[in-house]
Amino acid sequence: MATKRPVALVTGASSGIGEATALALVEAGFEVIGTSRNAAKVASRKGVTFLDLDVSSDASVATLVQQVIDRFGRIDVLVNNAGIGSSGATEESSLAQHQRVFDINVFGVIRMTKAVLPHMRAQGRGRIINLSSIYGLIPQPYMAAYIASKHAVEGYSESVDHEVREFGVRVLLVEPGGTNTAFEGNLVQPDTPLPVYAKQRRIVDQVVAKAVTGGDASTVVARAIITAATARKPRLRSTAGPFARRISLLRRMVPARVFDQQIRKFNKLAG
Repeated sequence: MATKRPVALVTGASSGIGEATALALVEAGFEVIGTSRNAAKVASRKGVTFLDLDVSSDASVATLVQQVIDRFGRIDVLVNNAGIGSSGATEESSLAQHQRVFDINVFGVIRMTKAVLPHMRAQGRGRIINLSSIYGLIPQPYMAAYIASKHAVEGYSESVDHEVREFGVRVLLVEPGGTNTAFEGNLVQPDTPLPVYAKQRRIVDQVVAKAVTGGDASTVVARAIITAATARKPRLRSTAGPFARRISLLRRMVPARVFDQQIRKFNKLAG
């Protein structure tokens, strides 16, 4: 069932930023395929076809991408949105927990990118839009695995963009700040919590929860993704929302010592 409309594939599209992005792409004239770990349980969204996908599975990724190409004829835009967060001091979390965060947030992006690149390169066009975060540019204590994963996505995306640009393919980054989604309710919690970190962990969890509930709507991020998907000359990095833009500017302009002090003040850390 080839379509004349451009085709967009959005991972993690059942809620939050992914859902808002899928609906915005429909409005922008795309044929949209959204993914979920269990598509059968996802309520239908007008104009969005939902398919099963586990980004941590090589076989699931390969099957999904081939299924989309067979059914719709091509993939013009891939939005790598699926991801999870983490909470707790690094000493409190097992290596297996850190690996889980990376398997979804980093290797999930790599799996999806590698799966669609041969097709996009052959058709001479395509855009891969990776959801990073303003936390891909700055530190955040008690979320080290998540922060490291977003830093990794930043470096991977920029590097691959240089590799594939000559083939008409771009790899782009969208960097939200705090976004009002269920993010804080889906954090990987430490499996070996230690009393020495308990008080500060609770404080930071509260700080993050406040930033999320007071953050931008998912539609703000979706608009940035639409721009990345459709602009004639897209930017490599696009911040989404005023908070993200402000933090990105401060990171570049403020002396490192002052920025370090502000991170500690924001998170109510001693010393």
